[in-house]
Amino acid sequence: MAYGMALAVLADPTRRKVFERLRTGPRAVNALAAGLPVSRPAVSQHLRVLKEAGLVEERSEGVRRIYSVRREGLAELRDWLDSFWGDALDAFKREAERSHRERGRK
Repeated sequence: MAYGMALAVLADPTRRKVFERLRTGPRAVNALAAGLPVSRPAVSQHLRVLKEAGLVEERSEGVRRIYSVRREGLAELRDWLDSFWGDALDAFKREAERSHRERGRK
């Protein structure tokens, strides 16, 4: 149930904002922290939690750590969310077929 962990981790608004900033590409902690109402060490803690959840990865560039979205980490969450579309489409199909049958009887 990795999607459950991803949902829990992304429930925090600051953590979600940090994660969303990585959408445009890899960034260093300082760039991620710029303009956020939390300190750079707090952003580092949020990144640690995101990394433990498998949502981000890091690499070193000299003394800087560069973070990026780990696309594989989103796969289970996406699969889970996508399953709702399949269920909704199946329910829509059943309702359309039922409605069509009822119109045919009238």
